[in-house]
Amino acid sequence: MAMTLRLSDEEMHALRQRAKHETRSMQDVARQAVREYVENHSRAELLDEVLDEELPRYAEALERLGQ
Repeated sequence: MAMTLRLSDEEMHALRQRAKHETRSMQDVARQAVREYVENHSRAELLDEVLDEELPRYAEALERLGQ
């Protein structure tokens, strides 16, 4: 699926420089950045869900450890 990505001049310059430095296309660098963003935020959301479910179970023990 194709999409249009609008970047500021500064963002375009940074992307161009990064791609040149890595000897890759700007598209490859941008696609990798999107994949990493989605992966990192998906992990954070999963961790938040687990903590929301599990922390209440151990709240008393954690409170005692903090004293």
